Amino acid sequence: MSELNLPILDLSLLDQGPEAASRFRDDLRSATHDVGFFYLTGTGVTPALEERLLQAAHDFFALPEAEKLAIENVTSPHFRGYTRVGGERTQGRVDWREQIDIGPERDAIPDADGPGYNRLIGPNLWPAAQPELREVVTEWHDHLTGVARKLLRAWALALGAEEQYFDRHFGDPQTLIKIVRYPGKDDPTPQQGVGAHKDSGVLTLLWVEPGKGGLQVERDGEWVDAPPVPGAFVVNIGELLEYATQGYLTATNHRVISPRYPDERISVPFFFNPALDARLPIIDLPADLAAEARGVSQDPTNPIHATYGENALKSRLRAHPDVAERWHSDLLAARTAS
Repeated sequence: MSELNLPILDLSLLDQGPEAASRFRDDLRSATHDVGFFYLTGTGVTPALEERLLQAAHDFFALPEAEKLAIENVTSPHFRGYTRVGGERTQGRVDWREQIDIGPERDAIPDADGPGYNRLIGPNLWPAAQPELREVVTEWHDHLTGVARKLLRAWALALGAEEQYFDRHFGDPQTLIKIVRYPGKDDPTPQQGVGAHKDSGVLTLLWVEPGKGGLQVERDGEWVDAPPVPGAFVVNIGELLEYATQGYLTATNHRVISPRYPDERISVPFFFNPALDARLPIIDLPADLAAEARGVSQDPTNPIHATYGENALKSRLRAHPDVAERWHSDLLAARTAS
C-alpha cells in the first residue's frame, strides 16, 4: 500500500503482453479483496475531455436557480434530473450537495403490474440552456463504458471464470452518471457531503476535480483519506460484486466530507451496473479463493438483493424520499407492510 492509503493500478498493463496483464489481474484481485477501492490510471481519458467535463459541470451549477429547478428530480418518476442542496439523504441524514442524475435514455415503461424497478427506466432531464452538457456527458459515458467492460473482463479472469462471464450476465447495462457539486460549509465541524454508504451495484468509476479532497474510505474501522491522484479515477466495487463472490471481494463504506467555505468540490461518479432484471449468479471460485470468501455482509437495514433492479430501487427510494412520496407511495406502503 502506498502513502495514499489505496493502491494504484495501471489499466494499460492489460495491453502490454501476457505477463503485464497477469500482474494487473493479480493486483486487481488483491486490491478488491483487501479494501474494495483503488486508483486506476491508464484509462485513455484525455486531459482535454476532463477539462470539458469540469467546465460543463461549473456551467451547469452556475445556471439561474429557476433553470435548474425546471429539471428538478421531483418532476421525474425515474429519479432523473437536478437535486437541490439538501434534497438527498444517506442513512436518513441530509447530504450537503447538489447534483444532476443522468441514466440511460429510454422511454418509460407504462406497465403498472411489472416489477417496481421498471420505474427507474425513463428519459433524462436536460437543461435547455446548456446543450453542450449532453454532448460531453455522452462522450464521457461511452469512454467509461469501455473502461468498465475491460475491468470486468480482467476481474472475471482473476476470479477463475471465463473472460466473458460478466458480459454474459449483464444484459443491457444500467448506467448512472452523477455530476455533483459540494458547496463549502463554514461550520467549525465536518459536514456530511454524502454520508457513509456502500454502492448498490457492481462498479463505480469516480472522477474528482483535481486538488479537491474530502473522500474517505473505511479501513479496519478507521476513516482514511482518498485524495485525488492526477490522471486517475477512484474505483470501487458495489454490493452486487460482493454478493457474486460471496464476500471474497468486498464492498466498502465511504463518505465525503464537505469542503470549508469558500471552497467547493466537483465530482462525477459513473456507476456501471447490469440490466435491472439481471441476476448475477454466484461465481464458482477456485478453491484457494473460495476459502478466503468472508460471506456477504449482513445488515438488516440494508439487505443485498441478487437482482440488480431491486438493489437499485432500494437505494433510490431511500435517498430521495420526496420523489418516492410523490410518485411511488404504493411501493413505500408495500415495503412498510412487509
